[in-house]
Amino acid sequence: MGFAGKSAVAGCAGLMALLGAPVPATAVAEQCANPTGTYTAAVPWGQRLIDPARVWPLSRGTGQLVAVIGTGVDGGNGQFARGQLVGGQGTEAEDCDGRGTIAAGIVGAQPDPSTTFAGIAPGVKLLPLRYTQANGGGDPGQLASAIETALNRGAGIILIAVPAASDSPALSGAVSRAREKGALIVSPAAGTQQGQTSYPTATPGVLAVGSTNQAGEAVQAESGSYLGISAPGAELVSTSAGAGGTVAHRWPVSDPGLAAAHVAGVAALVRAYHPGLSPEQVVARLTLTAHRGPGGGHDPRRGWGSIDAYAAVSAAIPAGTPGPGGPPSVGPDTVVVPAAAPARGGADKASGVLALAGVAAAVAAGVVVAAVRRGKRRGWRPSRFVER
Repeated sequence: MGFAGKSAVAGCAGLMALLGAPVPATAVAEQCANPTGTYTAAVPWGQRLIDPARVWPLSRGTGQLVAVIGTGVDGGNGQFARGQLVGGQGTEAEDCDGRGTIAAGIVGAQPDPSTTFAGIAPGVKLLPLRYTQANGGGDPGQLASAIETALNRGAGIILIAVPAASDSPALSGAVSRAREKGALIVSPAAGTQQGQTSYPTATPGVLAVGSTNQAGEAVQAESGSYLGISAPGAELVSTSAGAGGTVAHRWPVSDPGLAAAHVAGVAALVRAYHPGLSPEQVVARLTLTAHRGPGGGHDPRRGWGSIDAYAAVSAAIPAGTPGPGGPPSVGPDTVVVPAAAPARGGADKASGVLALAGVAAAVAAGVVVAAVRRGKRRGWRPSRFVER
């Protein structure tokens, strides 16, 4: 069997594992990923949790280039806008495996009247980069090269849709260069057995993401102090490869890379609304506004909690505020006050204008109320003010 045939088999096996189906002893080499259909049921639970439409009056991710590194992205799905996938040297607008297309849809699929599914940041550009089709990850050296390509093409957010199972000097070096260039790398904890570690997920400077189900439970076995945040990663809906120009989807899909895709999409919303933030400041904003678990502290499988897209974008947080677990910069009486939510917007333009007005009023009111409460607690003595 030639290389192309082996790649097709690997892609099919990877997709079947992604969908939770058993992989037959002899995979059908001539078949790649195919759609389940066009999704028209209730809004998928992960999309309801993130609720991107609530954020769109503020930010749609416009101006952000998100690299999707994994198995490529099939540009033939009709839910990607014309010109949204950036081509050129090193890019892959085909995806036999299917995982890259699913992750890219979570990030930036366009709203379409034929489906209830939509991506988180439809204003972004997507840079598809394929470095593997192997189920469970690929070569760390090839992954490092893909990160370097993303940096050279100007990606500000780099989504590792398929992490590697081992580290290498080249991979850690690529992460360091990403930090130097101001790019945020988002990578999932993909280990399915206790003690397994994903890379560059565990590398310092990378935003490591845990996966959760509808009950908010962590679904991956991998754990560690490096986990920063969690997001939906099980029983999801997204764009499918093999759509042939139509709007088509796969469901239900479960994969750690999809949790990272949710976080990368929200990060794009944040950077578009706060363009001056560094990667570290974006991470601090995401983790400070996350929904904490019952204990309120860090969870080794869920990080600092479940991502909150609206709070991450709208909260008034001074740029130098450290993330949770960082060094304290103020006294114990400081509080973090996210902006109050505007009324949920409808599909018409008038509701969008009202939502914007509501945001402005809510932010002003929230700051005043918070200041009064803190003043009373201090007995109106001067103090430093920090919000989250």
